[in-house]
Amino acid sequence: MSETSVPTEIALRKASRVLELSYGDTRYQLPFEFLRVHSPSAEVRGHGSGQEVLQTGKRSVEITAIEPVGHYAIRIVFSDGHDSGIYSWDVLQSFCQRQPTMWDDYLRKLQAAGHAGDSGRDVPMAKSGGSGCAV
Repeated sequence: MSETSVPTEIALRKASRVLELSYGDTRYQLPFEFLRVHSPSAEVRGHGSGQEVLQTGKRSVEITAIEPVGHYAIRIVFSDGHDSGIYSWDVLQSFCQRQPTMWDDYLRKLQAAGHAGDSGRDVPMAKSGGSGCAV
């Protein structure tokens, strides 16, 4: 992917519960739960370092809508009512590239907080073609 890539296609795959992003011949699949617990909103990330809020109980969250934000991002509306995250192209590209590490970090935090069984660990984290997210 280039320094800042705009996806050539965005597809909501409700049956497999993933948002599929295509960059030319390379496709990445970001599970709904992953996108929800890593929302770039202040509600999740806080307003500074150390203010992050661990998201629990998001295993079954669905995406109910995706809305464009200018020419630089999308806003995702989730079934739990969360809708304040603006997912810029840079953020989505970073998620694709760092997904396995970010997911493992999240699972460790859940376990440390006593919520080890609270995640859809079985949700596929995959990409096809090119390099990036683990298959």
